[in-house]
Amino acid sequence: MTGYRQVLAVPGMAPLLGVSLLARTAITADVMALTLFVVLDLELSYAAAGGVAAALTAGVALGGPLLGRVVDSRGLRLVLLVTVTAQVVFWLGVPVLPYEFLLVASLVAGLLMVPAQAVSRQAIAAMTTPEQRRPAFALESVQGELSYIVGPAVVILGAATTSPDVVAWGVGAAILAGGVGIALLDPPMHAESEADAAAGARPSRRQWLRAPMIAALTMAFGATTLLGGVDLAIVATLREVGQVPWAAVVVVVFGVSSVVGGLIYGTLTWPLPTWLLLGLLGLVTIPVGLAHDWRWLCVAVVASGLLTAPTLSTVADAVSRLAPPGVRGEVTGLQSSAQSAGFALGSPLVGAAIDLSVPAGGFATAGLAGLAAALTGYLLSRRPSARTAVPVDLRPVVRD
Repeated sequence: MTGYRQVLAVPGMAPLLGVSLLARTAITADVMALTLFVVLDLELSYAAAGGVAAALTAGVALGGPLLGRVVDSRGLRLVLLVTVTAQVVFWLGVPVLPYEFLLVASLVAGLLMVPAQAVSRQAIAAMTTPEQRRPAFALESVQGELSYIVGPAVVILGAATTSPDVVAWGVGAAILAGGVGIALLDPPMHAESEADAAAGARPSRRQWLRAPMIAALTMAFGATTLLGGVDLAIVATLREVGQVPWAAVVVVVFGVSSVVGGLIYGTLTWPLPTWLLLGLLGLVTIPVGLAHDWRWLCVAVVASGLLTAPTLSTVADAVSRLAPPGVRGEVTGLQSSAQSAGFALGSPLVGAAIDLSVPAGGFATAGLAGLAAALTGYLLSRRPSARTAVPVDLRPVVRD
């Protein structure tokens, strides 16, 4: 636990993690809030709700690198001013927008989403030493898991006790509070030792978008493709045996296991490379579908959960080390885009596998997607060009 104490003792780190948790929890809940609004208030189909969710997700994926590039060139506060304003306007307008306008507005809102996740990762890289980054990114991954556990659940509870309109305004208010909090903290985007490099000539993409970086981004995409499909596979498995209401319990067990795994991993002296963690995650996910009762499914997802946060934290660590200071915002945004794209692909990919086979096929497909990404990342990392570059992903820094 010494590593965590050192990280939290870094000036400004604890407030940053707290404020970004608020923002990320609200951002994680935005798709559920829009889904409930379209289905319950507009009384449209789930397909129509899926269209709005897809538009928002596509906007987030496209906007991440663009916003990161502006952070690199113009600073953090300008980006937060623009994105917070856009989110306030969007969420205030959600209850009065017709579906067609809501579809377009969701795309724009995604493009201008407050980059809380990317900013927190970039700030962690700037505020910590290389030896502190692994426990720091482990905390960041745990933070992400907590947001996925809490955000959608609060939205569902709020919609059941109040109305989707109020929930939409609440999500907007939470994003506003988180964005303003980050702006007030104004965390550094570059370490003091990187100031000259960040202020110098901007490196071209050809200089940094090479095999090691492509490997890290591929594994980020593969990890979230796996995770995006697991939730759907859980629901499909329990639906087959008439136990759908217990799906929420299984998902919570999965999330709590990930939190535990992330906290344990951050304390280890000898970290594992990303491709190995992702490969193990894929392997243990494939047989989960053999469980046909919610109790056994809770047991079966624990191994996958324990590996989830460690895998995501090593991806974030690798990207931060491989990114030159002058483009770290763009690169971190690109990582967020890769992960958003993975989440967007995971559900339809696994859904198609379930339709063509059985619910267990959904877990197998998700696990195989993770394995494929791990193998691709490994092969890219083994290329000669990767060994001559910074060997970050395969040779993590070890704490004494």
